[in-house]
Amino acid sequence: MRQSIPAIICLTFALLVAGCSGSKSSDAGSSSGAVYTVKRGDTLYRISRITGTSVKDLARLNNISPPYTIEVGQKLRVNGSKSTAKKSSSRSKNSKVTPSYAVPQSSWPPVGQRCWIWPASGTVVVPYSTAEGGNKGIDIAAPRGTPVYASGAGKVVYVGNQLRGYGNLIMIKHGEDYITAYAHNDTMMVNNGQNVKAGQQIATMGSTGTDTVKLHFQIRYRATAIDPQRYLPPKGSKPKC
Repeated sequence: MRQSIPAIICLTFALLVAGCSGSKSSDAGSSSGAVYTVKRGDTLYRISRITGTSVKDLARLNNISPPYTIEVGQKLRVNGSKSTAKKSSSRSKNSKVTPSYAVPQSSWPPVGQRCWIWPASGTVVVPYSTAEGGNKGIDIAAPRGTPVYASGAGKVVYVGNQLRGYGNLIMIKHGEDYITAYAHNDTMMVNNGQNVKAGQQIATMGSTGTDTVKLHFQIRYRATAIDPQRYLPPKGSKPKC
């Protein structure tokens, strides 16, 4: 996948944020030719595919800044003609788009393709779920202040608290295909653009954006949330890859 980092961020957090994208209907044009109304479950990437407007252009036309959050009901300017938008809208109503959580596990990367380490000590209190609306990562409970570590080497692409419900959030990009996310942190110890090593402490565990102390951890492969416990080593052991 060759999307830009901002596009990957939005794609990744269609998982985290129900409003990272959406589409409902298209109306008569604006100066760019059409308007698209965001509905629950949309992402900029999905809207890009439906309307033929690139993710980059969607962000530019609508002054959407990182982390590229959009809201249900929001009207987005898109490229193309009114008729094109209507056709796209009709197509979206009559064809089911497979959301990231429904992508078959057969498309997931093989175990051992990349080494991951546990991002924190503690107990997994909520596992990953493939159900619609289910947990798209794992929740690890431990005392406040427990160290949070980078699960793999990579580059920090987001540090902030602008994604509703996730509190202080860190996202790390690992090559072209992977992003890991670490939510509900207390203290954050890295900056945007910083390169980190596997096992480097990046934060302390907290309860920002939630009512209990925990770390919500996700691994995204090409914007699809995959089960972290399938790729992490057994608790207390080192990766074998």
